Amino acid sequence: MAGMSRWERVEAALAGETVDHPPVSLWHHFPEQDQTAEALANSTLAWQERYDNDVIKFMPPGDYATIDWGLTSEYQGSTSGTRETTHYPVTTADDWRRITPIAVDRGMHREVIEAARLTNEQLGGAVPLLQTIFSPLTIAMKLSDGRVLDHLRDQPERVHEALAAITTATRAMTETTLERGASGIFFATQCATTDLMTAPAYEEFGARYDRQVLAAAGASRFTMLHIHGEHIMFDALMTYPVHAINWHDRRTPPTLAEGARRSDKCAIGGIHEHDIATMTPADAAAQARDAVAATGGRHVMIGPGCVIPITTPPATIAAVIRAVRES
Repeated sequence: MAGMSRWERVEAALAGETVDHPPVSLWHHFPEQDQTAEALANSTLAWQERYDNDVIKFMPPGDYATIDWGLTSEYQGSTSGTRETTHYPVTTADDWRRITPIAVDRGMHREVIEAARLTNEQLGGAVPLLQTIFSPLTIAMKLSDGRVLDHLRDQPERVHEALAAITTATRAMTETTLERGASGIFFATQCATTDLMTAPAYEEFGARYDRQVLAAAGASRFTMLHIHGEHIMFDALMTYPVHAINWHDRRTPPTLAEGARRSDKCAIGGIHEHDIATMTPADAAAQARDAVAATGGRHVMIGPGCVIPITTPPATIAAVIRAVRES
């Protein structure tokens, strides 16, 4: 058990087996360096060299899946590292007619696929690399500034047609990035919360398309589901065919330990993704040790509930990783 490789450690944690220490990884955006394959790969490699994460959660721009449908954005200095949208392709229900299947071997999709390939090539496949894949309904939310929630009630068939097109492209993105270098996927849904919609509505407009994308991830060695937001539909999504689940466990139920028990999947979290930016290194390390203790260090990976701010001090990030490895 001592001296496990990253893959040995991760695969043991996913299976609920004994590890030398739980896998640990943190991630944030690389604003303005995430617009081309080469710059994103270089930023990712520098991050990995500095912190030696057990897993690389790949960090393309959060709107990458919308750019090839006409969305435009710019970075305006957000501490989250995210970009501000300057044009939404969908403002009316009729606009969904323009959302048709696209090729992923060109445009921003190609840049993101190539960035993961370049990164994995430099690392020789030694580090699990999870490409970020957004759920189709999440992409629809981003394309429309959330207006899809009104449109799916008023003109559901039109929204379904657009979601089918988005799903086709997302499946192609998933298959292609796995073929060309990513070893797994980070599948993110930002809509599976009762703050946005009912459970039956999510089943109709969210889950049915989620499952189609996940079915395209058969080559994934490590699929992590990220359920974004509070008041999440955890019980409904824990049946998804994934290896692990990540959510804002420091902000919304269930706790990390309870989530692992209820889902019988590896739980990923333990670090408050907002507070870490202002914590002292000692407090952040204590939070990491608390997460390990609460779960017994099994069937768990320590990481943030979501992306951490770009203002998080390097000493704090290093303290979290060191605390887990010394646990």
